[in-house]
Amino acid sequence: MESNGHRVEWAVVGSGIGPLMLAATGEGLVSVFFHAGDAVRDRALDRLRGQLGAELVECSTGRLAEPIRMLEAYFAGTLRDFRLRLDWSLTAGFNRQVLRELASGVPYGSVVGYGELAGRVGQPGAAQAVGAAMGANPLPVVVPCHRVVESGGGIGGFGGGLETKRRLLALEGVLPQPLF
Repeated sequence: MESNGHRVEWAVVGSGIGPLMLAATGEGLVSVFFHAGDAVRDRALDRLRGQLGAELVECSTGRLAEPIRMLEAYFAGTLRDFRLRLDWSLTAGFNRQVLRELASGVPYGSVVGYGELAGRVGQPGAAQAVGAAMGANPLPVVVPCHRVVESGGGIGGFGGGLETKRRLLALEGVLPQPLF
C-alpha cells in the first residue's frame, strides 16, 4: 500500500486486561495489540509502519474516539456487540473469511470450536488453520478470537496469553469469575 497521505491514528488505552494499543485508518479500526507497554507499543508501531506504509500519528480522538468508547463500555459490562467500521487490510484469504465469520456469527457470551468454525466457512478439516487464523487476528477483542475453544472442552491457545483469554471469557459469563 502506498503512503500518498495515508495516516494511521494510534493510542494506548487502559482496559480490564491491561493496556491495549489501537490503530485506525480512514477505513476503520485496523489493529489491537495486547499488553501495550512501551516495548510492545514500539514493536507494534514498527510493524504497522511496514505493513501499511503509512504515517503514524498518536491521537485518541478522531478515528479512535468511538472504538475507545466501545471498549470502555465492553469492559464495564455494558456493551455486547462492537458495531465499528473495521479495516480488514491486515488479513486476507482464508484468515479473513474465518475472522469475518467469527465477528458476525459468534455472539457475546458464546463460544465456538475451532473445527466448527472451519466447517462454517466450508473447510471442515481445517481446525488447525482456524487456530492459525486466530493467532494472526489483527483485531482481537473486537473480532472475538477469545470465543474460539477446543471441541473437547479445553480453552485453546491465545495470542494475549491464557490468563487474558480466561478474563475475557469470564467477563462475558462463559467462565466463572476468578476468586482472586
